[in-house]
Amino acid sequence: MPIEQARACLELEAEAIRALIPRIDDQFVIAMNMILHGTGRVVVTGMGKSGLIGKKIAATLASTGTPAFFLHPAEGIHGDLGMVTAADIVLAISNSGETSELVSILPAIKRIGAAIIAMTGRKQCTLVQNADAFLNVAVEKEACPLGLAPTASTTAALAMGDALAVALLSARNFTPEEFALYHPGGSLGRKLLLTVENVMRGGEDLPVITPAKTVKEALFAITAKGLGAVLVVESLAGMQLVGLLTDGDIRRSLENGHEFLDKPVGELMTRQPRTIVKDKLAAQALNLMEKNQPRPITLLPVVDSQFRAIGIIHLTDLLRQGVV
Repeated sequence: MPIEQARACLELEAEAIRALIPRIDDQFVIAMNMILHGTGRVVVTGMGKSGLIGKKIAATLASTGTPAFFLHPAEGIHGDLGMVTAADIVLAISNSGETSELVSILPAIKRIGAAIIAMTGRKQCTLVQNADAFLNVAVEKEACPLGLAPTASTTAALAMGDALAVALLSARNFTPEEFALYHPGGSLGRKLLLTVENVMRGGEDLPVITPAKTVKEALFAITAKGLGAVLVVESLAGMQLVGLLTDGDIRRSLENGHEFLDKPVGELMTRQPRTIVKDKLAAQALNLMEKNQPRPITLLPVVDSQFRAIGIIHLTDLLRQGVV
């Protein structure tokens, strides 16, 4: 019985969402254009469960390019309406359209001069009568078997809010980079905002050696810097990158003896290694490492426009920054 009830709940809520599709109509377009061409913010308000849905809608709008915040209608009665300006658009959510706390602030909102979008399940209600646009989120029945707890109705309101946010995102040509700007603490933000320069090792942390030095000396340099490789430069003065020598190169060569340790680095190094410039995204560096042929690599030299070595980026640096 509980399993059947749970499945029935999901079926009812899925049907509530499907019923919204034909309601993306002229009223939806009016509401979207009010927000799109408005000069103020979207003030989302609602009481109880509608208020909880409203908070999520406000957060989604704000993170996708539409400035928005949530206003509790009960707090609005006691002074918080001062946050609303004539340039704002109030998105009022109430399944019945008659929620007393919400209805009580409508006259003040009208006097302030803000436009109102009603998101409700009833066309004939006080909220719609005072609104400039109507988003119909009516449901045939709640998923609650008692018909009491807001379930399908709140799901429908949430889905309509998402539809509005996505339509606005598309109309604004909102980019992943803009999304990342509003999410600097998230993994997506780090992937889209962090550059190679933000992550690379440079200066005294940069392991460098010239081609004439011995492999043994290069091994000491690799050990000292702890990055598993050394950048080979034509000269320490010019820093022109000519190759890369890794501890893996040295280990593989040891299979044939250790005499090579006294040979010049230039004989063992990898010439023309994969490189990256400092203004590329750190995520692009990761992509280069993963797609390197014939096998993935764990580090990349960083060069400037003159192919001078200025840094090195290691996979552990990307892990530490949450890019991976």
